[in-house]
Amino acid sequence: APESLMQALEDLDYLAALDNDGNLSEFGIIMSEFPLDPQLSKSILASCEFDCVDEMLTIAAMVTAPNCFSRAPPGTEEIALTCWRKFSHPAGDHFTLINVFNAFKEASASCTNQCNKEKWCRDYFLSCSALRMAETIKAELVEIMRRIELPISEPDFGSEENTLSIKKSLISGYFMHIARDVDGSGNYLMLTHKQVAQLHPFSSYYNTRRIPEWVLFHEFSVSEDNSIRVVSEISPDLFVELAPQYYFTNLPPSESKDMLQKLINHVSPISTMEEQK
Repeated sequence: APESLMQALEDLDYLAALDNDGNLSEFGIIMSEFPLDPQLSKSILASCEFDCVDEMLTIAAMVTAPNCFSRAPPGTEEIALTCWRKFSHPAGDHFTLINVFNAFKEASASCTNQCNKEKWCRDYFLSCSALRMAETIKAELVEIMRRIELPISEPDFGSEENTLSIKKSLISGYFMHIARDVDGSGNYLMLTHKQVAQLHPFSSYYNTRRIPEWVLFHEFSVSEDNSIRVVSEISPDLFVELAPQYYFTNLPPSESKDMLQKLINHVSPISTMEEQK
């Protein structure tokens, strides 16, 4: 549809993938080397700047592969949730996926054969085929990084600085996927339109007492009860710092936008006054 095509071009423009003539920019050409969604490619390139490439490649592989969480058979849902909580990371689902991937790699190293690896996955209600595919995807992404001579920083997962760097990389690509809990009960209103969404049942925040106010999500699904999937907490300060200003100005009016505008005015009141003149 023409509307979808125009929206796609607009998104590429926000990601700095197009030049003033509508052709691929130099940055866009590098992004196109990756067989991924543009937002994910942008996040990987941003991770080169923030020194968290290994972690970002893991996230890219995990969200590109099929869902690693297997649906629990009837009567075992609580057991499955208990198993999954062992991988939960307080920063959100993107970080939980890194924990799952790293645990699978450790289990694979200690398993003597494929049967043991598959048993480990069954014990934790995880999909062995999905995790093997994630390993393959990550290896391919590493090869692409080497071929186009991009730096790959050493893993540093777990440190506070690394967590912040991962969030910055994610926002660099997914600033269009930000939502805010408007009533404290998990009703998330997306910044780009007035659609309300709920957390996906596989989210580490689902059915927990701590529901973050501002989140970044990987995707929105209408077919799954208007849910946002793969969700991590962010601060509005980071969004204001990393989202392009011309994207922010084009957001539809909302209470969330007003809150962010106040934050921008507080951070840089002089430049804001100059713009208003």
